[in-house]
Amino acid sequence: MKKIVIALVIILLIAIPVFLLNYKSKTDIPAEDNLSKANEEEIVTEPEKDTPQIKIFNGNARPMAFMIDNNTNAQPQASINKTYMVYEIIVEGGETRLMALFKGVDADSVGPIRSSRHYFLDYAMENDAIYAHLGMSPQAQGDMALYGINNINGQAYDTGKPQTATSLFWRVKHKKAPHDAYTNTESILKIANDKKYTTTSSKESVLNYVLDEVNLDTPDAVIANVVTIPYATGHKVRYEYNSETKRYTRYSKNKKMTDEVSKEDITTKNIIITLAKNYTLNDGENKGRQDVVTVGELDGYYITNGKAIKIKCIKEDRKEQTKYVDLNGNEINVNDGNTWVNVCPIDADISITE
Repeated sequence: MKKIVIALVIILLIAIPVFLLNYKSKTDIPAEDNLSKANEEEIVTEPEKDTPQIKIFNGNARPMAFMIDNNTNAQPQASINKTYMVYEIIVEGGETRLMALFKGVDADSVGPIRSSRHYFLDYAMENDAIYAHLGMSPQAQGDMALYGINNINGQAYDTGKPQTATSLFWRVKHKKAPHDAYTNTESILKIANDKKYTTTSSKESVLNYVLDEVNLDTPDAVIANVVTIPYATGHKVRYEYNSETKRYTRYSKNKKMTDEVSKEDITTKNIIITLAKNYTLNDGENKGRQDVVTVGELDGYYITNGKAIKIKCIKEDRKEQTKYVDLNGNEINVNDGNTWVNVCPIDADISITE
């Protein structure tokens, strides 16, 4: 009997720890539902939130600036609506030329391309742009060398023939010389790479773009439904505001401008007017070439969403970025969208009306 009791005690001493260990392990293992939920809690992470970004000047692609013909025989121009910024400045004969800036977009056709004038370089430099043109004035040639501007002269690549698969610059049949030369962003990028030009840029935009809509709701703002800029007797620019799209449609020489590629009206979100002194150069060639004073504190206007305010356009050096400030000296906020910068004669009779 004593042996039996001892055996039972031994069995209990062995069984109790095993039971307790087994019980603990069972209670530590969650039920199937609880296990699934536990795994879900480990896997599920906070969803990534999209950070709003400026669309018109996004990415690190280096801008490309194209010298565009604005003669009546050159219109309509190709791919203008793909630009983020266009500068219009007077040249000889009371005409204007355009410098169209593209960033991070592809344009299969850009033109007509014309020759450079030296004061356009001031705005190419401040945008850190690769500058494409077809020939140049003597002043522009000298300044390109002086400032080391990454430029592409289409004369070195122009075959004078219609486009082929390998064309970098080409001629179209539906326009007459000298208003018939074209290229595209792919060609300029290829040439830039061949020349070992940097094709990326970390330089910030000249304009202070903001995400919130800029409505110019200030006491000094005026209604700007129609904006007229007379460059010369034979050339007036007009912008008409569309309150539904909140964009301006552009007219040149009393004709609505269209994009040759998309066939759409040429429109813009923002308009900047800079009043700059210009005069005829005494360069001995008697071609009427102009000089334009871009450096200094120049009067101007910022126009968007049907309103206009007076501003100052301050450029301290030809290479420096222009600062656009209100009359209190504060940098203006600019709507996210493309911009036309009209650098016009200082005595131009600007009209801004309802």
